[in-house]
Amino acid sequence: MKLKKLQPLTNDYLESIGFVWHTDIDNSSYVANEVVEISEEEANAYYEACNELYDMFCEAGEYVIENNLFHEINIPFNLVEIIKESWENDVHWHLYSRFDLAGGVDGKPIKLLEFNADTPTSLFETAIIQWALLKANNLEDVSQFNNLYEALKENFKRIITLDTDTNKFEEYYSKLNWKILFSSISSSSEDINTTKLLQHIATEAGFNTDFEYIENVQFSDEGIFKDEEAFEFWFKLIPWENIAIEEGELAVLLTEIVREKKAIIFNPAYTLMFQSKGFMKILWDLFPNHPLLLETSFEPLENKKQVEKRCFGREGANIKIINSNGSIEIETNGEYEGHRAIYQEYVELPKDMEGNSYQAGVFYAYEACALGFRRGEKILNNMSKFVGHIIK
Repeated sequence: MKLKKLQPLTNDYLESIGFVWHTDIDNSSYVANEVVEISEEEANAYYEACNELYDMFCEAGEYVIENNLFHEINIPFNLVEIIKESWENDVHWHLYSRFDLAGGVDGKPIKLLEFNADTPTSLFETAIIQWALLKANNLEDVSQFNNLYEALKENFKRIITLDTDTNKFEEYYSKLNWKILFSSISSSSEDINTTKLLQHIATEAGFNTDFEYIENVQFSDEGIFKDEEAFEFWFKLIPWENIAIEEGELAVLLTEIVREKKAIIFNPAYTLMFQSKGFMKILWDLFPNHPLLLETSFEPLENKKQVEKRCFGREGANIKIINSNGSIEIETNGEYEGHRAIYQEYVELPKDMEGNSYQAGVFYAYEACALGFRRGEKILNNMSKFVGHIIK
């Protein structure tokens, strides 16, 4: 890995723009004071790979629905109907997502690890912080594969224009004036400020918006409300699987709301299919030996080093790296043991001179639009650092 050292952004500055989760519990900075140097060719390769991967996900999504494979990929039964409803109607627009990838630098091939399609994190870091880091160091802020802010603004407009020209947004929206309610849990400053960043972008795009904590939002057969005001669109930074498992009655009610066209929810329920790591098995079945994919199975792979993951798991929890002889190299605990396991061929992440591992994250909003990196140990966790990049 080629790294360029930079002067870090001050905590006062970060807090002034709403980025308050800048320091980890060990008192170290969450944002690295260096960036990964990549070439124009490497940036283009990430762009092309993720556009191709998204097309593959859409083809595989249709396959899952046609063959009723929801149980196989660990989808909660009480979300199956809303997934089908959202899949079949174009108005359920996929706003944004993030591909997690190995490789892509130093001549190593790009390989898909998983797809954070429902509630991807590091949006604030990717869209704002790494851009500000270059600006503060008097570097060309355009020297990045990073159009996330503008891509999101355009994609919000497509909620109204769909696949037609986004220049028609104002014309179409003036006849509707449908409102978006943005919601997060009240206990996470990261979730709150990330959601409010998205609200700000939607407002810039031209939408009438509002914000409310999820615990104060009202739901009924008639739709989604804040203080008795109905909203045609609802954005929630709450994972669909959490709603299914922890709020079963709400899952049923949201299905009714979507089926009766009382409101449209972002990200749509079908993104939970993509979010499931079990979906990697479906991709491997449909596109065996594809150069962007790693062999994935619901059963341990024979005579191969592999990673055991849970279909729904976050921040490096409940993961095992298993050697080809079956011995466990590294194992983490967590709260996701109840979810189905998958086994994915192991691939080494790029490393720096100090042995730190780097995982690329490419955001997708109608097309691949931004790159950032996470740095940590072999299994990245919630102590991993965000590392920006610069195209040299």
